[in-house]
Amino acid sequence: MATAKKPGGQQAAVANANQGTWIVWVVIGVMVLCCVGIGVFNRNGGGDDVLPPTSQERGDTVPILQRSSASQGICYGWVLRDFYRYTDLSVGSNLGDGIAVEENAACPRWVQVVAQVAYTSESSESNDFARITVETSDDISTTARYRMQSGLERLGLTEDAFVDEPGWAVTRAAVSLPLLAAEAGVVEPAPTPAAATADAPPLPDAGSDLWRDRWGYLLAAVGLLLFTALLFAAGFWQRGRQRRKEAERQGRTKDVRAAGRTPEGR
Repeated sequence: MATAKKPGGQQAAVANANQGTWIVWVVIGVMVLCCVGIGVFNRNGGGDDVLPPTSQERGDTVPILQRSSASQGICYGWVLRDFYRYTDLSVGSNLGDGIAVEENAACPRWVQVVAQVAYTSESSESNDFARITVETSDDISTTARYRMQSGLERLGLTEDAFVDEPGWAVTRAAVSLPLLAAEAGVVEPAPTPAAATADAPPLPDAGSDLWRDRWGYLLAAVGLLLFTALLFAAGFWQRGRQRRKEAERQGRTKDVRAAGRTPEGR
């Protein structure tokens, strides 16, 4: 006779199956959250690697912008921004390092280059990229703004340049803005410094310069000539003395030979 299954056993089996299913879904959810978190972290990671301009680059850029702003009557600046975090890594203008021209009461007319650079992790399939725009005050037309923006690429300031050296590229783009603004008709070209019209001072007397600047060399040359002449004189004197001695010796030899031929000497 077959033994009947207990209802309590069936409930326990169902409870165990439900518990196992719940554990599986919890594990799957944790794995999905981990994958999403890793993806977000990798996407935002590397933002600190966007290098801002060095202190020397910023220090060299500000005076150039100051001269251009003073001659053209418009403010120039730059902004380097992390694309993912949307944080400004470097801001500067003709007003100084760290001072922006946008919404600045001291700059009613302004032009600035804004570079947004994004670095992705090595495990990501996305490539590093940069977005470069030229922003201006409202009184400057959109056409002029696009002309200045396209002019940056013509000067070699492409997206690749900003990805490779963002700090150098953004300051280089900033000092190029005065030229691009003049080409776009936004401002008049910066005036060229006038050549000096004063008469050149007369050249100093050649003779006086020769004796005044080279007297040491002349004295040395004269000394060498005198020393050479002295050596020649000493050589001639010594040579003459040797010849006289040889002549006297030859004279005495002849006298001896002549004396040997006389009858007394035979």
